[in-house]
This record gives sequence, structure tokens and C-alpha cells, in this order.
Amino acid sequence: MPDTMTLDQLARQKNRTDHYQIEIQALDLGWYFVRLHDSNQTVFTLVDDAGDTCRFTGTQWVSRALRPLGFTHATLTWSSVADEMVGVTASVPSPEEMMAHGTRVSFETR
Repeated sequence: MPDTMTLDQLARQKNRTDHYQIEIQALDLGWYFVRLHDSNQTVFTLVDDAGDTCRFTGTQWVSRALRPLGFTHATLTWSSVADEMVGVTASVPSPEEMMAHGTRVSFETR
């Protein structure tokens, strides 16, 4: 079972903004998942109280959830590793590669 964390668990942690890097993983059909990368290279998936992965319909909803906890930005990544070239292999990038090549997004809630 993958490592998971709820918003309440995250809110109770001290120094959370120094300890975690936020990844917003874009999926097909406008869904977004949130992952938290810690300094020990552990990746936590944000889940609800029932243990189901939190699904967001836009980055603004991620901002509204995490900005009040002190987070100011995240890295937007894409889960697709398909290659349109026939016969060309595509490998799944590591979490570090996903974060290094993602797009930085700012959290601003109005």
C-alpha cells in the first residue's frame, strides 16, 4: 500500500512547508492528484478520511486546500509516458525526474 496522508494529518505537522515539496499530478479528463515529497524521498498521496485519493478538478482547488496551511507553490506534472512514435519505448520517470521537469505553479487564493 502506498504512503498516504490526509489534510488533517498534514495540518498537524510542524514545519510542514519546509519538509514537503508539493506535486500536482495532472491526469486525463481534468483530474488532479496531490503528492507530497519529503526529504527522505518518500512520496505521500493526499487522501480523504476514507483513504481514497483526493481528486481535484483544477489547480485552484489544490491552492484553496493547501494555501491556508502555508504552502505557496507546487510542481505540476503529467502522468502520461506514452510515446506516439511506433516502436519507440518510453520509460516511467522517477519521482525526482517528475519534479525536476514539471511546471511550477503558484498558490494564490482569492
